[in-house]
Amino acid sequence: MKPIRKQPKEKLYSEATAFQAYLNGIIHEGLKTLTALGYTLVPIFFLLDFFTMPKELLPRFGIYRLISTLLVLFQYFIIRYTKPSNFSYFHGYFVSINVGGIIALMTVDLGGFNSSYYAGLNLVIIAVNLLLSWEAIHSAINSIIIIAVYVILNIVAAKDFTHASLINNCFFLCATAIIAGSINHVKHKLVKQEFFLRVELRKARDALWSEMELAKRIQTALLPDKEKIKGFEIAATMSPAEEVGGDYYDIIETPKGDKWVTIGDVSGHGVDSGLLMMMAQTSILSILNDRNNCKPSEVLNSVNAVIRENISRMGSDHYMAMTAIRFNDTQMKIAGKHQDIIIYRAASNKTETISTQGTWLGITDDIKDYLVDTSTTLDTGDIVLLFTDGITEATNLKNEMYGQKRLEQSLNQYADLPVGKLIKKIIKDVISFQEQQLDDITILAIKKISRV
Repeated sequence: MKPIRKQPKEKLYSEATAFQAYLNGIIHEGLKTLTALGYTLVPIFFLLDFFTMPKELLPRFGIYRLISTLLVLFQYFIIRYTKPSNFSYFHGYFVSINVGGIIALMTVDLGGFNSSYYAGLNLVIIAVNLLLSWEAIHSAINSIIIIAVYVILNIVAAKDFTHASLINNCFFLCATAIIAGSINHVKHKLVKQEFFLRVELRKARDALWSEMELAKRIQTALLPDKEKIKGFEIAATMSPAEEVGGDYYDIIETPKGDKWVTIGDVSGHGVDSGLLMMMAQTSILSILNDRNNCKPSEVLNSVNAVIRENISRMGSDHYMAMTAIRFNDTQMKIAGKHQDIIIYRAASNKTETISTQGTWLGITDDIKDYLVDTSTTLDTGDIVLLFTDGITEATNLKNEMYGQKRLEQSLNQYADLPVGKLIKKIIKDVISFQEQQLDDITILAIKKISRV
């Protein structure tokens, strides 16, 4: 049997203090409503007095109600312009003594225990105890005070009464007090339960946030530490839609001199997508460092086997679109289904588009027959633009997408800039265009600067 782990005293004290502050705030808000009811209903009930009470008692009852209304109104402004504290609940007692006291005085004038006007005290007991979420002990004390004021004032007045009337009145007042106290006990318990559920929820949120921050740091750490390969000038940026994104890119120059750029996009975004992206990245690095002079299609086929296995273990239905590109001194070789590749040709000052071919990773066990290696030449000054659909599918207020045509125009417009500034200009255009970012955004510009 495992020993029960006790909470540290400091932690228990801290949570108890926090709950008391939370409860004080609720009681304080309840007091605003209670006193507002007091200065509203106390004078309104004078209309009932006017039609039901002896005419000779109306001036006296009017004075009672006026004094009570002024006191509760003054109390309302004190509560409204002060902060909750451990002594806030005393206002509840004062309302009870104030309003309950004038009703008790009126019963004295109306015949003592033989008067049915005592029923108004039931309303006071109910109103105070049900509007304030204080502990049941306060509910009991408050009810006892109201009943005691009623009994003492009428005993002191020494009006004639029957014992049956006294027993009857006290019985109904006590019954009301018990019912109100029981409801108050349950309500206070629910308030306490709600508070500690909020505490647990906050702890869970903070723990999740810490895990998200860790995942984000891992993802950021796995990004290429240098955006350069021999013979090419490269700039890249990635902006996740959530704390952890599903976009992926890498810039790799192996110890054997092979030059690679990869880009991909896991379906969806969030922690699951980020984890799958990290798996793909580590797999590619392992494959490229282990093999020499391999084709992009061979790399993707091997990565697919790893991703397919991991997706199965995760019980996930994600897949990954990816393009792998191998560069040499005169051309680049491409494989994998992802976004089109846009190339700016410096000699003609025009852009052209290469459609990627193949299939997604993680859909089926063997994709070798679906992968095709495509080659294209590169001359000095040519710029290769790679991007994810977060760029082209960015949507504005009119529900229009940024689209590939705008992206091609931007590339052509900013092609004379250094690739770092070119990327910043394009990202700025996309951010200005879209209403809000709903997907991860990744873009790379690779400029051929010389022969290797």
